[in-house]
Amino acid sequence: MEKFSVCTSVYKNDNPSYVSVALDSMLVHQSVKPSEIIMVQDGPVPEELSNLLREYEGKYPNIIHVIRLEKNGGLGNALKLDVENAKYDICARMDSDDICLPDRFEKQLAYLEAHPECDIVGGQITEFIDSPNNIVGKREVPCVNEEIYKYMRSRCALNHPTVMFKKESVLKAGNYQDWFWNEDYYMWVRMMEQRCVFANLPDVLVNMRSGLDQYGRRGGKKYFNSEIGIKRLMLEKGMITRKEYIINYVERFIIQLLLPNSVRGWVFRTFARK
Repeated sequence: MEKFSVCTSVYKNDNPSYVSVALDSMLVHQSVKPSEIIMVQDGPVPEELSNLLREYEGKYPNIIHVIRLEKNGGLGNALKLDVENAKYDICARMDSDDICLPDRFEKQLAYLEAHPECDIVGGQITEFIDSPNNIVGKREVPCVNEEIYKYMRSRCALNHPTVMFKKESVLKAGNYQDWFWNEDYYMWVRMMEQRCVFANLPDVLVNMRSGLDQYGRRGGKKYFNSEIGIKRLMLEKGMITRKEYIINYVERFIIQLLLPNSVRGWVFRTFARK
């Protein structure tokens, strides 16, 4: 199958054992393994994590390439460097603490080969706490391009840790850029402007590490401004109507600014997850 790069990053708060499990899910347990993994070390990291990265570099010298930054520049900047330094035309996104299902890359490469018009393909995710077998939720997103475009008008329609895309298409849309908590959504909006073709597989591709307080944390003024900023951008570009913008604004104002963390977590788990 076609060679491809994986784009990922680590920073000081990443747990070395989680990073190891994530890397093994790509390098050991995949039916089709990456041709290279570009990993941006986003600023200084603790010694244990630094040693782990060097261990994997030594074990996979022709596959793992670590770009070490002196200062933390944020996820958007790290992903921008990932894409710019990727050797291959096809790139897959992966978080440093999640787990790829064994046939993830094989399925995505097969889809892109069968659908050359497609620019980016993602999939479904499950979410677990502590043990990969302790599944606590599943985020399902639409699979067809037209349905994805429609879903994007209110919520992000791609599970970011699952996507595989054509490097050329991402660069044409301006590559990843900084946008607090929403670097991915901002990227997809700009790809929509370029009329890129989206798809999601119906299969679960990634088991995503979660926590009891994950959804509860998705609140506060900074998070609200980030989310509504995306919708304001879509309004300005004619991608949503003013009515849709107002509905999005009100929903996010209530959920992210008015609700306490515990209630916000319940809302996300009940209405945004299975």
